[in-house]
This record gives sequence, structure tokens and C-alpha cells, in this order.
Amino acid sequence: MTLLSSFSYVSIIFLLFLQTCSAKHHPSCAPSSCGKIHNITYPFRLKGDPQGCGLQRYELDCINNIAVFTLFSGKYHVQEINYIKYQIRLTDAGVMEDACSFPHYFLYSHNFSFIDIPYYSTPDVLTFPDMMEDLFVSYPTIAFLNCSNQVTNDPRYVEMDTHGCNSKGHIYAIQHDNNCYGFSLMDIKVGCSLKVATFANYVKIIKLSENSYSVEMKDGFNVSSYKIQKWLKEGFWLSWLVPIICRDKCGKDVKCVMDETTQEVQCDHHRYCHYVTTTSTNCGMLPRIHEYIISYFHGIMTGLWSRITFRTIEIDGFIAIYIGRNVLPIFIVARYLFGVVFLFGLLIYRWHRRHLSLYENIEWFLLDNNLNPIRYEYGEIKRMTRSFRVKLGEGGFGSVYKGKLRSGSNVAIKMLNNSKSIGQEFINEVATIGRIHHINVVRLVGYCVEGKKRALVYEYMPNGSLDKFIFSKEGSVPLSYSKAYEISLGIAHGIAYLHQGCDIQILHFDIKPHNILLDDNFIPKVSDFGLAKLYPINDSIVTLTAARGTLGYMAPELFYKNIGGVSYKVDVYSFGMLLMEMTSRRRNTNLCEEHSSQHYFPLWIYDQFKEEKYVDMEDASEGDKVLTKKMFLIALWCIQLKPRDRPSIKEVVEMLEGEIESIEMPPRPSFYPHEMSTPNDIIKSDQETWSDTTSFNTYHDGD
Repeated sequence: MTLLSSFSYVSIIFLLFLQTCSAKHHPSCAPSSCGKIHNITYPFRLKGDPQGCGLQRYELDCINNIAVFTLFSGKYHVQEINYIKYQIRLTDAGVMEDACSFPHYFLYSHNFSFIDIPYYSTPDVLTFPDMMEDLFVSYPTIAFLNCSNQVTNDPRYVEMDTHGCNSKGHIYAIQHDNNCYGFSLMDIKVGCSLKVATFANYVKIIKLSENSYSVEMKDGFNVSSYKIQKWLKEGFWLSWLVPIICRDKCGKDVKCVMDETTQEVQCDHHRYCHYVTTTSTNCGMLPRIHEYIISYFHGIMTGLWSRITFRTIEIDGFIAIYIGRNVLPIFIVARYLFGVVFLFGLLIYRWHRRHLSLYENIEWFLLDNNLNPIRYEYGEIKRMTRSFRVKLGEGGFGSVYKGKLRSGSNVAIKMLNNSKSIGQEFINEVATIGRIHHINVVRLVGYCVEGKKRALVYEYMPNGSLDKFIFSKEGSVPLSYSKAYEISLGIAHGIAYLHQGCDIQILHFDIKPHNILLDDNFIPKVSDFGLAKLYPINDSIVTLTAARGTLGYMAPELFYKNIGGVSYKVDVYSFGMLLMEMTSRRRNTNLCEEHSSQHYFPLWIYDQFKEEKYVDMEDASEGDKVLTKKMFLIALWCIQLKPRDRPSIKEVVEMLEGEIESIEMPPRPSFYPHEMSTPNDIIKSDQETWSDTTSFNTYHDGD
């Protein structure tokens, strides 16, 4: 998975506590030690250290020569303390060397604070929870399930080796890292219950380029009971940089920046607020309201005291006396009535919660992060769109409207039509895009299922779809050739992620300009997964009962089965047609209407290159001409008739990133099989599968 610095993640930094700490490191305090942990100094202290040495809330206990830290009533063994990076590594006290030990305590991300974390100036630390500049990630979790029956049909369930242990049933471990897909309540098998969930450090971050990163498993995708025990023994990291170092050095509510090169912490006086999203020095309206309430009740008490003591009072005293005579008696009666109702409600709630405690633990585990799609009610969808006021576009499966979340973020809401095929369309989109997260794939924020109402909530793309930038329209500004190249490379990365980035192969089947959306920085996002299909990662040839896609972008093997089987090469073909249109800034002629090569632009381009003739491109510099020639050559490779002659999307990425000299001249494209033995060689297509998609989902800002 590739993450760019433009990601708008709010990350989880694991802070020990967020209290204001006025205590400083006392110069006369000698370092303490316990077992393998030496030099225990501020902010930590060892139980029994002199008063004033370290902070009481960060006290360690030395039990059997092991340093133990108490966190949320749980006992954790201290493995190491890094005073340079202000981090401490802990392991659950229940995790021992034998295979029968499991964590004793639940840990979720919601136990910790969600704030904009300070960052290091150089992103060269590769493992969690080290922070990199503008790269925010959620801490991975492992959940243990106790199942009465053996689970054999789900590779995510890793059975723990409990032979010889006093354990009933089967114990399974499940990873939850949000990189390919999360774990939902529906994935809990019948007869399984949540035993415990805790943090584990089983992923690593690989720097690909200046602003590009990949999150990978530490020990590969083949997870075993042994690896999980190993990860648990390694433990997890917590940081005291923000609550201690930043506050001691910079003061309350001031961010700080740490440079890993110089190991210096510098203050950033851009303040943040705990309760409201504002950057003013008084942290917004909430503190003002708090001050107003305190002042008002102070006035009431002053007025009542003046009445009792017969002192002269000002006007605020008269207001307070009126409240004391007329309002307070009613308030006191209502308070006790409310207390009785509240007591009964509390008893009912505690009784109900006792029966739902298991589900609460599961929900906290599932809602650890903000990447899982949220289920909205239809009323919320109407409020987001202000009763569907701003229409962004319309497609064969429904209309798209502009909306706004309660957080203030704009979204695009796709309302699906009431059609028999919409059920499968909806399932495809939620099942596909709900499990992936990539900078070049549009993010599914949420969905709505209520009666016959179906809606999909996507992140909003202010620049709309790609087609309005590559096809000449009155008043439109075409993309520069260099920008078109950057966009094509981003699209290729997105398709490559769909094909090979997760543990399942996702074929899009509808790559075209209208399904490529552009954010405010013109970063492309592959969208519209209504025709997508999921296949095992190792399947080179897939089964398809009907042709699907948009005419002009559909691969020939979708119609003519004698030229090769259907595979991921269908998306490569569609990308080639898209790349041809992006480079030429024109639509390709429909072969069904015209068979003459002089009218079909890809064949004309091939003949020009073959004869080494100059291709006149409008407003193209010498550098642009080299770039466009490379893009044309790659497009010609992608639209070869037979699938075996086309490159994989990974090879396409390598060609786009490489030099033009390394790209060979492709064979002349052929767009129809020379021999078709029988009419049975033609795949009968489901007309509805592709004709609906010819109504394009064009996003344009309606505001």
C-alpha cells in the first residue's frame, strides 16, 4: 500500500496520560534500575524512589526483578526505554515464553488520545510507532477468538498451537491493520467469542520515494502461531513526547517538532485545541461558554448571599434572587425526580450492558480506526445533501450529489436507482472498495441501506472526473503533457494495487476517463467499482459469464474467446485506451462505425512511429514530444489484440517510470481476430451489463 503526504489521516499516538505535569527532573535524583532496565529517570520513577524523583503517574514497580508498569489497571512488563525518542516498549504480563500464554488485558486505540501528532523532520524510522513527516498510521491490533468449532474456510483465522494447554475449544488469532481490509462483526464465525484484543508490532513501513511509502508485514503474509507469539513478546511502543516533553519545553496546547537528525525538540507556537477544531489562542467557543457558565453561577450565589445578609446588591443580585425564589425550588424537585428516573435507567442499562459486554468489546475492537465504512441512516443522507440540493452528475446506476459531513468535510453521495441490478452493484462497491485503501483509489466513507434506499458516501473530488480535462470543450483548460503523464502514472499505481496489493485480486472492468476522479492536487483516484469482480490472487484466468464494461474500452477477449482467456489484462487494455486518449486529447474512433485505419487514431499513430515521421502535438516542447512518444508506445503495447502480447500493469508502471530507449516498438495493433471458426467463439454479452455504464458518472462542482 502506498501512502502519500497528502493523506488526511488523523492518527493515534499512544500517549501515556495527558495531564498537565509541572514536575521536572530533579538534579539530585540518582537513576534507578530493575533487572535489565537500567537508568530509570524522569519522567519515570521506581517505587520507593525519593519524593520528587520522576512523576507519580509514571511509577514502575520492580517485581521479581522485572520492571512493571500499570496501564489502565493492566500490568505490563517494561522491555526497554528509549530516552532519545521518548518511547517505552511494553509487553502484556500474561505473555510468557510458552505457547499457552495469552494477553490478560484489553487494549484499544480509543483508550488513548486522538490529536494531530508532532512529527520528525526526516522520515527514516521504519517501524511503528515511530512517526514520520506527514505519515500517520493506525497501530495494528491482534484479537484472540475462542471458537467451539474449528474454522477451516477463512485464512484470516490463524489457529494458535494450544496442544498440551488446559484450553477448551480452538483459539484463533486475527490481525486487524486496515491496510487491505478490516475485520467486521459479520466476520465473527458462529460459535466464536472474543477472548482478548491487544496491540502487536507486526508491520513495517518501507520508503519508496520522497513522498511514497509502503506498509508491509514484517515476516511476510504467511502468518503462523509462532509468529504471533513472537510479535506479542516484542510488545508495543508508547510515547511521552507530547504530554511531558512538549509541555515542559513549550507549554500547554503548543505543538512541538522533533528533528531526528539533531535530536532536538522545537516549539511550534501554532496552538491546538482539545475540544474544538480551531487554532485561536483561547481554543474556540467551548472555553468561552465554560467561563460564562462559571461567571453566571457565581452571580447567582453572590445575589443569594446578599439577600440572606441584607446587603445592598447590584442588578445581577436581583436576577439571582429571582432565580433563588422561583427557579431553585422547581429545580430541586426536578432534580430529585430526575435522580429517581436516572437510578432506574442506570439499573436497566447495567443489566442490559452485562448481556452486551462481549459485543461492546468487539465494537471497540472494530471501531479502532476511522477507515471502516460507516453506516448512515437515510435521514442523515438527506441532511448531508440538504435534501439533495447540489447534483454533481448522473450515471446509469444513479445520481451523485454533493454533501457535507458533520465534521465539515465535503463528500460525494451516490444514490442508486431502484433496479433489479442495483443490489449486485451495491454489494460490489461496498465489498470491493470497503476493504482497500490507497492514495490512487477513491475512499468509501460510508453507505446507507434503508428499505429500498441505497447510497454510497465517497470522499469529495473537487476537480471532478478526468474526461473534462482531456477532451476539448469550450472554456476548458487542457492538462499539460507533464501533468497528464503524472496522472497516468498514478492511475497505473492504483490499478496495480487492485491487481496485486492485497491478498485478493480485484479486476475493475470499467477503466475509463469518467471513472478517474481528481482531487484538489490533481491526484487521480480510480472510482466506480460497480462492475468489479474479486478473484483469488493466483488465478491467471478468471470465469466471466457475460461481457462487462464500456464500449471503446472493453478488451477484445470479452467478446472473442478464441484469442485468449479473461484475466487482469482486460484492465491493462482499458488503461491503454485511456492513455491513448489522454496523450492525444481526443476520443478514439468507434471501430463498430469505421474500419478504415486512416480514421482510427491508434493505427495512424503506429504508422507514424513506424515510418519515423513527426507527430505534430499542439503546444508541445521538445521534452513534451519525448514524453508523449513514450506514452503512445506504452498505450500501443497495452491495446494489443491478444492478452498474452500485453504487459502486466506492473510492467506498465516500470515502463512509465523508465527511459523511452528501453521501450521496444510494439507490433502493429489488430482489432479483430483474423479467423473466427464458429459463431460460438463470440461470448454472448449481457446487454444490460455494459449498456448501463455508457451513461457516464461525470463529477463537476455544482457550487
